[in-house]
Amino acid sequence: MALAAPGGGAAGPCTLPMLPVLLLFLPGLAAGPAGMLQPRDTPSRERRELGGLWSFRADLSPGRDAGFAQRWYRRPLRQTGPVIDMPVPASFNDITQDPSLENYIGWVWYEKEVLLPVRWLQGEPAPRVVLRFGSAHYYSIVWVNGVQVVEHEGGHLPFEADISSVVQGSPGSLCRITVALNNTLTPHTLPPGSIQYMADKSRYPKNYFVQNTKFDFFNYAGIHRPVVLYTTPAAYIDDITVTTTSSDTLATVQYQVSVVGSKANSLSLSLRDQEGKVVATGEGPVGELKVFNPNLWWPYLMHKNPGYLYSLEVRMQAQLDGALLEDVYTLPVGIRTVHVTSSQFLINGRPFYFHGVNKHEDADIRGKGLDWPLIVKDFNLLRWLGANSFRTSHYPYAEEIMDLCDAYGIAVIDESPGVGIKLPESFGNRSLQHHLAVMEELVRRDKNRPSVVMWSVANEPASELPPAAHYFKTVIAHTKALDPSRPVTFVTDANYALDHGAPYVDVICVNSYFSWYHDPGHLEVIPLQLTAQFENWYKTYQKPIIQSEYGADSVPGLHSDPPMMFSEEYQQAMLREYHSVLDKKRKEYVVGELIWNFADFMTNQGTTRVLGNKKGIFTRQRQPKAAAFVLRDRYWRIANESSCLPPAITSHSLFLK
Repeated sequence: MALAAPGGGAAGPCTLPMLPVLLLFLPGLAAGPAGMLQPRDTPSRERRELGGLWSFRADLSPGRDAGFAQRWYRRPLRQTGPVIDMPVPASFNDITQDPSLENYIGWVWYEKEVLLPVRWLQGEPAPRVVLRFGSAHYYSIVWVNGVQVVEHEGGHLPFEADISSVVQGSPGSLCRITVALNNTLTPHTLPPGSIQYMADKSRYPKNYFVQNTKFDFFNYAGIHRPVVLYTTPAAYIDDITVTTTSSDTLATVQYQVSVVGSKANSLSLSLRDQEGKVVATGEGPVGELKVFNPNLWWPYLMHKNPGYLYSLEVRMQAQLDGALLEDVYTLPVGIRTVHVTSSQFLINGRPFYFHGVNKHEDADIRGKGLDWPLIVKDFNLLRWLGANSFRTSHYPYAEEIMDLCDAYGIAVIDESPGVGIKLPESFGNRSLQHHLAVMEELVRRDKNRPSVVMWSVANEPASELPPAAHYFKTVIAHTKALDPSRPVTFVTDANYALDHGAPYVDVICVNSYFSWYHDPGHLEVIPLQLTAQFENWYKTYQKPIIQSEYGADSVPGLHSDPPMMFSEEYQQAMLREYHSVLDKKRKEYVVGELIWNFADFMTNQGTTRVLGNKKGIFTRQRQPKAAAFVLRDRYWRIANESSCLPPAITSHSLFLK
């Protein structure tokens, strides 16, 4: 059977094979290479969040194509059939009591009607009105008042559209925003997946299929991050790029500013410290600011004043159609440097040791939806733990999370959604071109963040396959060209002698689960196997190494002495065995350790997963297991080896500013 789907939303349907219809790669209005400044309220800009309840419908037609065939975007969604309320931001999977939504694959439809302020729609020239999505998983097509304005592939990065021409002709009328969203993963998406059709009609219903993936977390879907309307003047600051260098007494802030809408413009810049004092000024689109006796950006527990941020105010004046326009944008700036040697990771010229965690954007009910109470709780737990870093496993995290990393001094390994790249076809040119585009989007979003100290382009790919050599050489070189100021890595679980991508990384990041997935239950093998792992990798590549994952599942309240797998005691014992080896090797060339995982998280159902992955040192509800106290004692001991800190702190109270 073949299914019908539209080509671009306005043309007639085209017949496509059954598999690709679930995820359409439509031509036309994909997001371009413009800047992606985070929306902020300024004297010249306004923003309005569109969170709350949206109308929602899953397309349950056999081909998941009824919405396009019937053109649901042409009129209010409630007029084309039944709708339910759906919170935004949130995953849709766990919100209702409908089991068909839990594992739904295909197109779902969201809609929201809003009334725009009249001042946004008038003036000569009128302001730009921009619709921005923090993320929506996975493939999105957006209409405003029935007019398609943008489409975007990828579930973890922002996209936006200038909707001024659509909304400015009808002040006082409701603005109807319609989103068609598809969560299907194919061998060429990031992350990849595949659709498996069950043809045996004696065992499966007609047209039965499942989504297969090669990663171990639940493929939540929905509008996961804030939807925002914001304005700028008709001529506006489109992008800002900042890099910094420093010494003890002098820092430089190199900047580049792009303006769109008028070539007749002037730019002035002011850099202010946290007390509001102007410490440097500049003019023009490209330049350098000098800061004497700078306050450097330091990671948490590496300095008594971590996460120091300056404010860079960029002010543009431009002539457009006889009018004088002004735009103002303020960018947080942290002054810090990152360098890598053969055995050290240096921040501001000082050796830095990652003692941190891997995380997931994951919680009860809301799935991967942005949730401020959860975010703040997690940062409080990180600081209680003594963690100075985390990896955004296995996709870019929300900008709101990254803002707190900048402010609190949490160093970040910023990872792309390149997880589960296992099949040979996922190393082909189509996948490669998409991976390059994703890295462009990620660098464009996070390039100015001092907390981002390294890019990770993938997690546990099949890097032992021969095509991985060209693939990762290309992706890493492209990322370095986009941002020469940061090291680049990917996280491997391949054998050191077979890994075709490792020659191109700056830091070796290796995952291993000795006595869990290998020799399960045998803690006694860890010292020998982990030592050999480190020595083999370092002898081969002469690059610093991070133990980027290690850990064991534990069911809260399950106890066993002697320790047995899945007990809290076994998780504690495994950590201690790893730590004994790490303590030896961190004196040589190991520069970090990141526990898997910060908290328990949901996965697909399976015989080895009891309501998800239980490798968290905290439960999914953020309650500590016994291992959390083992890790906390260790991290504070490591932190207190630094002479910049006050005397060792032993209280179990929260460590807040």
